[in-house]
Amino acid sequence: MKIYTYKNCGTCKKATRWLDAQGISYEEYPIRETPPTVAELEQMLQYQSGELRKLFNTAGGDYRELNMKEKLPSMSQTQALGLLASRGNLVKRPFVLGEGFGLVGFKEALWAETLG
Repeated sequence: MKIYTYKNCGTCKKATRWLDAQGISYEEYPIRETPPTVAELEQMLQYQSGELRKLFNTAGGDYRELNMKEKLPSMSQTQALGLLASRGNLVKRPFVLGEGFGLVGFKEALWAETLG
């Protein structure tokens, strides 16, 4: 299982602490330095019912700086995924991909249901 995190993200720290407490092993990647690939983003998009907006960190500074609220509705999927793959700060985190599942953000109940 791969988890993409940002070192200063409290939610990411909460998620990795939860994984550790459950004894679930994972490979952690710094999302800013090594964002998910377009292929990984496409895979996650399937797990998120094709809802592109769910992959974006809508509360982040980069999202506001790039005026994504206005731009995203008119972007193609290819453009949006390319942008996410090139700017890890735009990706909602933590971003987790495993065998047969994908999770974005940390909701303990959902994680427990998916990984338990």
